[in-house]
Amino acid sequence: MLRYTALRFGLIVASFGVIWGLVRVGVLPAGLGDSNYLWVIFLSLVVSAPLSWVLLRGVREQAALQVSQRVERTRLNLAAAAGQEDEADDAAREAAARDGEPHTA
Repeated sequence: MLRYTALRFGLIVASFGVIWGLVRVGVLPAGLGDSNYLWVIFLSLVVSAPLSWVLLRGVREQAALQVSQRVERTRLNLAAAAGQEDEADDAAREAAARDGEPHTA
């Protein structure tokens, strides 16, 4: 996941550099008034989004797979912990029933 985030950030920075260069050369408009850097940032975000969708597809799918595996592992661990808790509660109820004491859990 960190790899995808770093690559995505790098793509935004690269887009910013290219668009900033194109604005300086005069190929792209410089924005209104003093909005030059805001214009370049906006354009770089807009341009980098579809680029990352295409260029980072494999990395994004690997990150999604890692996240889903982590979620499944956590779900299984929670289910196992709940099972252990149920077993401990059942054992306490059986011990209380043998001793004739009421179970208050």
